Amino acid sequence: MKIELARKTALVTGSTQGIGLAIATGLAESGARVGINGRTVARVQRAIDKIKDGLPAAELYAVVADVTTDDGAASAVDACAGLDILINNLGIFGAKPALEVTDADWRAYFEANVLSAIRLTRAFLPGMTERGWGRVQYIASDSAIAVPAEMIHYGMTKTALLAVSRGFAKAAAGTGVTVNSVIAGPTHTEGVEEFVYGLVGRELPWEEAQREFMKQHRPQSLLQRLIEPEEIAHMVVYLSSPLASATTGGALRVDGGYVDSILP
Repeated sequence: MKIELARKTALVTGSTQGIGLAIATGLAESGARVGINGRTVARVQRAIDKIKDGLPAAELYAVVADVTTDDGAASAVDACAGLDILINNLGIFGAKPALEVTDADWRAYFEANVLSAIRLTRAFLPGMTERGWGRVQYIASDSAIAVPAEMIHYGMTKTALLAVSRGFAKAAAGTGVTVNSVIAGPTHTEGVEEFVYGLVGRELPWEEAQREFMKQHRPQSLLQRLIEPEEIAHMVVYLSSPLASATTGGALRVDGGYVDSILP
C-alpha cells in the first residue's frame, strides 16, 4: 500500500515525544510537510533533529505553542496556514483515586484533552471544507470505553473526544473532509513507563514490569504487551491519506484487542 502525502501540510499537537512524535515521523515519511508542536523551542528542536536523523529529507516546521491556551492555539493557527491534516494528539494522564479528583483536576483534564482539540478544529475545519479536502483526527484511548478505575478523569476526556469527533464529522458532511478518532490501546511511551513503574514498583526490570502491569491492570488485552507508538502511527497515516476517503465519523481501534467488543 503506497501512501503519498506530498504537497499536504500537517500539524500534530504534542509531537515532541511518544505517540505524537511517531505520528509526525510517519506523516513526514509519506511526504507531508509536518508541524512539530511543543511548548518550548528546545523540545521542538530536539524532536525535529530526531526525525531528521532518520529522514534527512523530511520537511518539518516548528510550532512552539501551548495549544491548551487561547493564545497558544492562536499562535499555532498563525503558523499553519492552509493546513490539510490536523492530528489532535496532545493529552495528559495520571492515576488518582476517583473520590480524590478535584474540581480543578476535572477542569484541567477537560481543558487540555478536549477543549484544545475543539479549539483547533474550529479554527482549521472551515478552510479545509472550503478547499474540499482535509483530515481531522483525535487520538482517543481504550479508556474512553473501558474507563480505568484509577483515572476516571482521563477516561472522561477520551469519551468526550469520541463525541466531538462524530459531531465534527457531521459538520463536515459532503465536503471531502473526513473526521475520525483513533482509539489507542495501552502504548509504550516514556510517560507510560513512569505510570507503569508507579503502579507495580521500580524494583523490576522493564520487561517484567510491563508484563506485571498488563497482568494486573490490563488483563483483557489480547496482544498481552504494550503497543509501540509506531503501530498507532500506521493507522493515523492511513486515515490521513486519500486511501481513507470513505472513512469518516468513525472510531477506529488500535488497541491490541483490549476492548472486549466488536464495535466501540
